Amino acid sequence: MTKGKHLQQIWDSLPSDHQGCKRSYRRQQIEIRTQELEAEYLALQELRQLIGLTQAEVAQKLGMPQSNISRLEKSSDMLISTLRGYVEAVGGKLEIAIELPDRPTVKLHNIGDLVDRVNL
Repeated sequence: MTKGKHLQQIWDSLPSDHQGCKRSYRRQQIEIRTQELEAEYLALQELRQLIGLTQAEVAQKLGMPQSNISRLEKSSDMLISTLRGYVEAVGGKLEIAIELPDRPTVKLHNIGDLVDRVNL
């Protein structure tokens, strides 16, 4: 894990597991969450690569410069219509699910229709 000087000191101060394991439970949880966040951050780029497309190919399908695709893949905040267009350009379908405490997951159906109506 790459960390700055201050964060490295905090990381080093986390206790080791008393059973001889080098990594404590807390360290393991931090590493797991780090991997989850990295996976979320890289999701669009990995999706595109999994499909076997280049940024230039996706850009051509969306009618925009390749540099926009690069920025989009690094973005953590975008319009639903932009995300939907990207997902469709790589051959997918966007679904949005809402997870509420103590409730079953709710999937928003026809989100594409909703976005199209808003963009009219």
